[in-house]
Amino acid sequence: MLQWDAMPNQAPQAKQVLIAALLVLLGGVVGYKLRGNENIPILTPLLSKARVVKVENTQQPEEYKNVDFGQFWDVWKILEQTYLEPEKVQPNEMVNGAIQGMTASLGDPYTVFLPPEEQKRSEEDLSGAFYGVGIQLGYIDNILAVETPLKGSPAEQAGIKAKDLIIHVKDSKIDTDTTGWSLSEAVDKIRGERGSKVTLTLIRRDDKPDPFEVTLVRDEIIVPSAELSYVDLSNGQKAAVITLSRFGERTAAELNTAIESIRQQSPKVAGIILDMRNNPGGFLDGAVDVGSEFIRDGVIVTQQGRSSGRDYIAKGNARLAEYPVEVVVNGGSASAAEIVAGALRDRRGAKLIGEKTFGKGTVQDALRLPNGAGLHVTIAKWILPKGDWIQTTGIPVDVEVKDDPNTPADEVLLKAQEELLK
Repeated sequence: MLQWDAMPNQAPQAKQVLIAALLVLLGGVVGYKLRGNENIPILTPLLSKARVVKVENTQQPEEYKNVDFGQFWDVWKILEQTYLEPEKVQPNEMVNGAIQGMTASLGDPYTVFLPPEEQKRSEEDLSGAFYGVGIQLGYIDNILAVETPLKGSPAEQAGIKAKDLIIHVKDSKIDTDTTGWSLSEAVDKIRGERGSKVTLTLIRRDDKPDPFEVTLVRDEIIVPSAELSYVDLSNGQKAAVITLSRFGERTAAELNTAIESIRQQSPKVAGIILDMRNNPGGFLDGAVDVGSEFIRDGVIVTQQGRSSGRDYIAKGNARLAEYPVEVVVNGGSASAAEIVAGALRDRRGAKLIGEKTFGKGTVQDALRLPNGAGLHVTIAKWILPKGDWIQTTGIPVDVEVKDDPNTPADEVLLKAQEELLK
């Protein structure tokens, strides 16, 4: 069963270029869409691995004989026969729209139908690998802009720089300005098949005020979900900073590499800062795996379903259980990230530093339908070890601190270092 965490709409303030931490790439969307100067996180549901369901062709079920589908076909025929632009009446799109409306009628933002292209992108997002040009996107004055080119990507190799404005996109299928695009539209239009070309028209305001073109060859972009760095503490020791950006297919292997590096350090690392800011979630099993590296035994999270429940128990790895740990979160930390943060708070006494988390406390079953479409269905709520259900309320932090966008320093990380020394 594929189960996962995801996060709905929220619009926090961001720095002028929105926003490195959201990591919306031109190879795919990692859990967020941005419109204008808003960050609107679209959470990755709390999943296990996707399973394919086989749907038998059946007649209308007996229990629904009293449901009149005639009106559906009446409206279909009216649109087909009278709509002003008949070329827009596409049967497959109409069916997809009808199914999306059916799931939306439940009033649950996490129970959704994904047409085949959206399902494919969802799976790519969690795989951590895409075909694109390797640009982190944002907006400057409502204009699509480069937040940063990813290291080693086609964009970086071509000399594209942070804060370059993207005003036009051209390839074999489109030739259009980017005015009014959401980031999801930018992703759809700029990514493409490996080896294909796309030409971006850019403006570099500082030293190239006139538009210029850069032609890029799309390639595979691999985005790490677990990264390790070290910081020097004021007492002369050092702390390991593990940054988790999501809980995807590569997370376990990447985290294992980080853990082995930490354990091989000499002198010994004084403690660990787990940074999960703007982590939108991912696989439920991934959250249990990460928690199991810090917690020796016992419950990490409890799943409560429609008619039954299940405790997820620490797996006994506990390679980081001996290290003091502080957890850094914010309003973009959701679902699987909240499971790990809450478990470390409840089971290890770790302090949560930064800002209150998002508040996504349900589990989705992710199904892949025979035609390649996807269906995510909320099947359970999850409960933290001490009994908290954090849906909509989030997890409050122990030490509240915000990053100052007007300084080069990361005030939240600095506060975490101070707390670690205590």
